[in-house]
Amino acid sequence: MRSDGRTDIGKKRAQNQDSIFFCDEPIGPLPNLYIVADGMGGHKAGDVASRTAIECVTEYIKESTLNNSVSVLKRAIVYANDKIYRMARENEDLKGMGTTLVAAVCEEDALYVANIGDSRLYFIDNDIRQVTLDHSLVEELIRSGQLDRNKGRNHPEKNIITRALGISDKVMIDFFELDMKENDRILLCSDGLTNMIEDDEIKEIVMEDSGDITAAVEKLIDRANYYGGKDNISVVVAVK
Repeated sequence: MRSDGRTDIGKKRAQNQDSIFFCDEPIGPLPNLYIVADGMGGHKAGDVASRTAIECVTEYIKESTLNNSVSVLKRAIVYANDKIYRMARENEDLKGMGTTLVAAVCEEDALYVANIGDSRLYFIDNDIRQVTLDHSLVEELIRSGQLDRNKGRNHPEKNIITRALGISDKVMIDFFELDMKENDRILLCSDGLTNMIEDDEIKEIVMEDSGDITAAVEKLIDRANYYGGKDNISVVVAVK
């Protein structure tokens, strides 16, 4: 795997509450690891939540002796949830904080994905496919037939999420598994990217530079900012 990533404050926010992690080398029992987290909460709390999530997940994985990738990811995320929830209960300044988290591991020809919240993972080959399901009010309205998907992008409650890390002592995580072959790409990102750029344009940018993933990451960030940069923007691109 080869990867690159970047997080950017965008054009409208006073601070960056996103955090990212990408590593092509083994970390604990995992052969690689890619994470995007988008924090939420009061002043500084969102930044603390997303940063703590990544620190806890990577810390747990480094010490893990398990040999099943999904089990490792699940236990690491539960560990992070417990830490963030406890911090928010013990510190009034951090009350109500939480974070999305999307993580991926590529092991031989299989990709394992974990997700909570509305940060996304896309699988890109000759097409682009959103693998994760958004845990958001708007997505629930769309899936229940109460809202047309084309109207969801500009819905006034677009940013309300229905699941997050650290807001409860229990956490419900979605897991996905898919095949991954040579030259397939994955994109992990916060909604600061996908609220600004349509999926087809994302695919064009990721595929247009003949494997130059650093250029793709820079172009995605720049394009989201060009279109308004209304939120923090985080991108991790990896190619097999």
